[in-house]
Amino acid sequence: MSKTGHRRTHGSKSAVGRLKSRPQFLAVRAGEQRKGRFFLLEVLDHGDPDAPARVGFTVTKKHGNAVERNRMRRRLREAVRLSAAFAMKPGHDYVIVGRRDALTAPFNELASQLTQRIEARPRNERSNGPRSRKV
Repeated sequence: MSKTGHRRTHGSKSAVGRLKSRPQFLAVRAGEQRKGRFFLLEVLDHGDPDAPARVGFTVTKKHGNAVERNRMRRRLREAVRLSAAFAMKPGHDYVIVGRRDALTAPFNELASQLTQRIEARPRNERSNGPRSRKV
């Protein structure tokens, strides 16, 4: 423990970096999207398995005033810290886009759904060919 009474996470397996700049967030949008009831999870494998996982949080203005948005972000951040960080794969970036229901959801349910979405297997990518089956 540090002098402030907080546990240090340096060197632990669950240490997760943070996405901070807009270009980092926008890069993750090109990856896979996993929808949940309380959030949208965007995942991008940036191809460096030695790099720690990084996570970013965002809540749009349509989901409430600043106080409510900050509360949603804090709840999501705590869910990642307590349970979901262990499921995050090294070399991946995660953006969690909060939804309004994250504000009132039971915390255990929020944390378990977040862990499930992070551990979910990637869906098969669609081909870039024509979508029509007509010949």
